[in-house]
Formats: sequence, C-alpha cells, structure tokens
Amino acid sequence: MAAKEQINEQLIKDDLYMAVNGEWLKTAKIPADKATTGGFQDLADHIEKTLMHDFGEMLDGTVQPEDQYLNEFIKYYRLASDFEKRNADGFTPAKKFMERVENLKDWNDWENKAVALTMKGYEAPFQLYVASDMKNTDRYALYASVPSLILPDKTYYADDNENGKALIAVFSSMVMKLFKMAGYDEATAQAHLERALAFDRSLAPHEKDSTERADYPKMYNPYSFEDFKKFSSYLNLGKYTKGLIKNTPDQVIVEEPKYYEALDEIVNPDTFENFKSWLLVNTLTGVTSYLTDDFRVTGGEFSRSISGSKEAMKPQKAAYYLAGNRFDQVVGLYYAHKYFSPDAKADVEHMVHQMVDVYKHRLENNDWLSESTRKQAIVKLDALGINVGYPDELDPLYKKFKVNEQLSLLDNAQSFSEIVLADHYSRWGKQVDRTRWQIPAHMVNAYYDPQFNVIVFPAAILQAPFYDLHQSASANYGGIGAVIAHEISHAFDNNGAQFDEKGNLHNWWTEADLKHFQGLAQDMINEFDGLETEAGKVNGKLVVSENIADAGGLSCALEAAKGEAQPDLKAFFINWARIWRMKASMERMKLLLNIDVHAPHVLRANVQPKNLDDFYTTFDVHEGDGMYLTLGNSRIELRDYGKFRNLFYFYVKIFSILKKRIE
Repeated sequence: MAAKEQINEQLIKDDLYMAVNGEWLKTAKIPADKATTGGFQDLADHIEKTLMHDFGEMLDGTVQPEDQYLNEFIKYYRLASDFEKRNADGFTPAKKFMERVENLKDWNDWENKAVALTMKGYEAPFQLYVASDMKNTDRYALYASVPSLILPDKTYYADDNENGKALIAVFSSMVMKLFKMAGYDEATAQAHLERALAFDRSLAPHEKDSTERADYPKMYNPYSFEDFKKFSSYLNLGKYTKGLIKNTPDQVIVEEPKYYEALDEIVNPDTFENFKSWLLVNTLTGVTSYLTDDFRVTGGEFSRSISGSKEAMKPQKAAYYLAGNRFDQVVGLYYAHKYFSPDAKADVEHMVHQMVDVYKHRLENNDWLSESTRKQAIVKLDALGINVGYPDELDPLYKKFKVNEQLSLLDNAQSFSEIVLADHYSRWGKQVDRTRWQIPAHMVNAYYDPQFNVIVFPAAILQAPFYDLHQSASANYGGIGAVIAHEISHAFDNNGAQFDEKGNLHNWWTEADLKHFQGLAQDMINEFDGLETEAGKVNGKLVVSENIADAGGLSCALEAAKGEAQPDLKAFFINWARIWRMKASMERMKLLLNIDVHAPHVLRANVQPKNLDDFYTTFDVHEGDGMYLTLGNSRIELRDYGKFRNLFYFYVKIFSILKKRIE
C-alpha cells in the first residue's frame, strides 16, 4: 500500500501530515454509517467485512462453528439478524421493561426494588461498581460513580453552549418519536420528556467535566461505609450496597465526592417524578437496538447527530455489531486464531522488548533523577506485563452464555446482562484476576493499564500500516513501534507515574524529582494548549497524558529504529504520519476536542516530530520551514529554539506515558 502512495517530500518541510496524506485526503470518503475513515478505521472496516463474511457462512450453514462458545454467538447473531420476527414483535418485548418503571410509586418503592432493578440493568441516580483497589490492586474494591449525562460532557450544559442546545433538540425529537412508536399519547410523552430533561440538568452541575476526569488518580477518595451511608437522608445507601455485593464493605471509594455531597439535593421527595421520567426515557432509548428496524434507526438519531454519521447501519451490519459486542472475546479469539500468525506475534514481542531495553538504558543513564527514584522506575519497568495478540484462554464468563432461541432478542440480552452483573458484583473482596483483557483481539487499539502495570496489543492493530512483516523495520518502528513505546510511556506519564510496579497508587518519587517532572508536564500542556484546528482550539490540559506518551513513544521508537541495520528514517517518519491519517465529520472532530484525551490526529502527526533533531536532519528542515519549531509558534517560554529541543529530548528520554487507549 505504501509504495503506491504519492509522498510529497518537499511539502514535508512545511507539513508532514499533508505531505504524506494529502493525496489520500482528496479521494477518501467517509462511509455514510460512520463518522471517520483513515488508519484505525480502515483496519476496523476491513476486519468488519472479513468477520461478517465468515459469520455469514456460519449463519447459512455453509461452515459450522468450531466450538460451543462460537456456536452460542452464532445463535445470538441469528436472533439479531431475524428482522422479520423483530418487526412482527413490534414493541411488545419491551413493554414489561417500561412497566417496571411506570409502576414505581415513590422513592421508598424504588428503594425496595432498587437492587433487583440494578441487576436487570436499569439506571440509578448513583452507580456502584467493583474494580481493583487502587492502593491494593490484588483485591477488588467497591467504587461509587455518577450517572451518565444525556449530553457528552457537563460543559455542554453552559447557557452559552449553542451546540448543547441543538443536541437537546435532537434528543427531544427522537424521544417523542419513540414514545409515539411505543403507543404513548403526545401529552404523556411530552410530560415525561420535560421531567427527564429536568432531572438530567440537576445532575450536571455536580459532576466533573472531561478535563477533570482525565486526572484519574483523583477518583480515589475512600470513605468508611458508615460515612458513605450518610450521603443520603432519603435513601438507605447501606441496604442498597449490601444488596448488590451480598456483603458489608469496610469502605466505598467515591469517584466524585462533590456529586455525593449534593445527593440530597438530587434525590428527595420533590424530585421523584423527574427521576421516574428520566428512568423511563433511559429505558426506552436503551431497548431500541433490540426491537424493530424502525425503532433501531430512530433510536440512533441522537448518537448520529453527535458523531456526524449520515446514515444508520444497514440491518445486517447492525445485527453483527449487536451480537459481536456481547460476545466480543469469543469473536476476538476466533479472529486472532485464524488471522494472526505466530511469526508476527514473535516479531512484535521482539519489538516490545527492544522498546523496554531503550527505556531501561535511558533510565540507567539519566542525570537528573535521584538514585532512589531512578531505581524504582527501573523496578517498575522490569515488572511491566506484556500481552500481544490475544489472551491465552477465553474468559469463563462467556461459558455461561446460553441462547434461548424461543425467546426474543431483548429477553436474551436481558439474561446475558443479569449474568454479567451477577458476576461483576460477586468479585467484591476477592483476589483480582489479572489475566482479563479489557478489549478483544479483533479491536484496532492498544492500552496500558496502570493498575495491572501491563501493556496490551491486540492482534487487530498488528497489521499494515502499523505493522507488516513485509515492510521495512524502520517503517514498522514508525508505526507499531511508536504505538508500543507510547503505551510503555503511559507507565510514567502524569497519571501512570503515580502508580508503582504492582499497580498500586503510591508516590515513589522524591519531592524534588516530582516537582521537576510536573514542570515538564506543564511544558507539554503549554505546547498544545490553544493550538488551532478546523474544529476549534485544543485544551492542553485535557490531552497532556496522551501527548506525553506520544512524545516518549516516538522518541524511543526512533532510537530503536536507529539501532537496526540500515535504518531508513524517512520511512520511519512517513509511517508515523501515515498511521494518524483521518478524515472525520465536523461533528465528530468537535466532540473529540471537548471530551477526548488524545490530541487531533493532524497534531499528533506534526507536532511530535518537531521535537526531534533527527527529523530536521532527515528532511533538511530549517528556520522558515513550516515544520521548524520556533519560539513564536511554540507556546513554551524558552529563550531559543535549540534549548527547547534539548529540553524536550531530555524530557522524553525518561517520561512519557495510562489506562487510556492509543486511539
């Protein structure tokens, strides 16, 4: 693919991203049912077509599923694909789900039924979940989170946010259509909608925005169980909590204390009717994917408005994603075993170890970290877990999924949800299972988990343009090599650096080292903050951890590439720009600017190479060229360009680095 592309090498001096991707951008078309196209999405689209073809043969009996778990997936996929039956059933399968909400009388009635409703997947005005304890990652702890808002972020609720007002109008129109399709009269539907919106608005002032949530160690706020119960004067939080985990916890870790401190304002006798309508609207919008095709298409209007997708997926594709998302690990193992070669797995593992060695060498030769901090950083690096391709075994949870083909698609989905939730809450207090993968092998992505201190590279991302056994080592290092190093870097970014080698939240820095590091992180914030894109300005604080990881990742991958025989640094930087190619709807780009912890793709491609001396020598970049970093277009207060680059090189030698995924 790369050999046929037109690369404008002269333009590289001014705009690396456009030099590599300009010709592609002229002809690239965003699929009508998607919001983006490009490097990541192109791979995902290819995998989608491949698996839909394979599973289509299993649906029609041409090929038999290779194991019982894949067979259960195919049975569920067949139910999802049977739109003749789904259309004939109409809204009937969902009526009992709505009636459970309609029959609620008051907060006491909801409280008595709250555990049962939660275990069936209904929303609540607060959310409890189980995850590893940040300060003791060997054990599962109980966390208290907040409910999701209708709009993508609390900033959309500001009085002057016109985009938020427009989205609420779309949401309102969609909900009114759904109520009508479900058989509700207009007056009743309108009343439910208004009350639901009022309850939603009451949540927003007390929740964090995306920038605040990006600093995720701050979610660790443990409260004794006795103190946690005091957050509500109107609901018995203790009864609800013990009902979910079938036990009495010693503490609850509250993600957003500000929200829980306002719980009496949110949940009181005067707000019940608003809550009930909010719950009814959430239930209605939540079941549409399992009903008729008209319900499915109408129920997606709001999400398509947010993303900018022009059309709903075709019925068969929607059925594939609905079934595949429930059986994601089953699908992932099928894909990996069939399409991911042992040679590629071994080669990528070699690259990962090469990157780890680069980091270790840099740490050992660092000249400003204190001895104690440097030694602890190396301990963490040595303990880093490395997962490539796919998990060794299927998560036992999927072995519990049994499809009843006599029941509706929605009833089967309900059964699976109950299995998942029962398994989830049963983990409380038990030893953490560190073998679980957060994403399936057929997902084009990668991640670092700070609480497990592990990096994960699913099979799906280990193909061109990121990686190919048939492309040069330098190109591979500019693609998957930089991604690998990016994820390693997350172990030492502004979030990951707060966790030790076991994944425990633990400050292992000296005070002086930490202060120096925080200053460097602020430099990264300053470099990106306010940069203009066609969708708006970048929030440097929101994207800092991922930018640190990009900087460290690209720098380390470059060093590894230079260590190979006959390095080709042109191929290295060109493939770095290629993997970030993307064409997206304006709606999608605006959304990402507001909520995504990653910088826009064009900036990821262009800004990071400017900090590396080898980029300048490789492409003969000089002052006056667009890719030359000067004080005028950098936002860091340094006296001259040379000092800035030296500082940055020195910075990314050590720090660069989270649980957030690469894309």
